[in-house]
Amino acid sequence: MAEGLEIFYDGECPLCGAYVRMLNLRRAVGPVELIDARSDDPRAVGLRAAGVDFDSGMALRHGGRLLQGAEAMTLLSVLSEKGGVLRALMRSPRRAALIYPVLRAGRGLLLRLLGRKRIG
Repeated sequence: MAEGLEIFYDGECPLCGAYVRMLNLRRAVGPVELIDARSDDPRAVGLRAAGVDFDSGMALRHGGRLLQGAEAMTLLSVLSEKGGVLRALMRSPRRAALIYPVLRAGRGLLLRLLGRKRIG
């Protein structure tokens, strides 16, 4: 049986939330938990206390590994059955490393425009 996946994302970012809800991962990985990195969920609190900077990018935990940013997006793209053009682009670790900083900057700009604070 698949072990499942925990996805830590910015619950105040409309683009982040839409992206993680769009993914169709359950068949590939089993249970999927979407965890707002801003929340008081003990897993999010623990990662923040351990120094994970959610403003640097989303994170996921799968198979005992913690991945963040472009690496997390690449794994999600590989495991996902949906995602369109973004999924196709992010399946390559090399392309993901180039594209993810642009996505992160766009998220930062959107949060500023919406008057929302950084997580950290």
